[in-house]
Amino acid sequence: MIIETRFFSWLFILSSLFFYSFQSLAQPASDKCDNENFLHIQQEYENNIEHLTFKDVPVHLCGKVITVSDARYTRSGLHGYFYLYVGKGVSIRIVNNLDEMKAPTWPWVKIGDYVEVVGRYYYDSPRRQGVDWTHKGASRKWPYPGYVIINGIKYY
Repeated sequence: MIIETRFFSWLFILSSLFFYSFQSLAQPASDKCDNENFLHIQQEYENNIEHLTFKDVPVHLCGKVITVSDARYTRSGLHGYFYLYVGKGVSIRIVNNLDEMKAPTWPWVKIGDYVEVVGRYYYDSPRRQGVDWTHKGASRKWPYPGYVIINGIKYY
């Protein structure tokens, strides 16, 4: 009984340290739009993906909407998608969990809108990357709340 209790105590301590170390790799997104930093991060992923140990990064982007897609159901709920032009010929997919956001019926964004986005940049491959966690909810896996500002109106 004592050995079992010590084992679980050590397991808890080690898992807590691992989780703390993992979370300390990421910092909250900038208070201001920082497309240059995002473009730098994106280029680093494309050049060094096999050497990176932390794939999700908080970002604060801004730009014009160039495409809006229909909402679709996924295993985590209803999602709306749009592409944001961030400069230097780069656009990025923005994923919005509509079940979590305080926003009107989708689409609440249209082509040409000026948008600011705070969320989690994920990079799986050059064709599978984007920004999600654009809502105020957070979890153990992603502690930073996000939001979308469209023409001055904030959705989170």
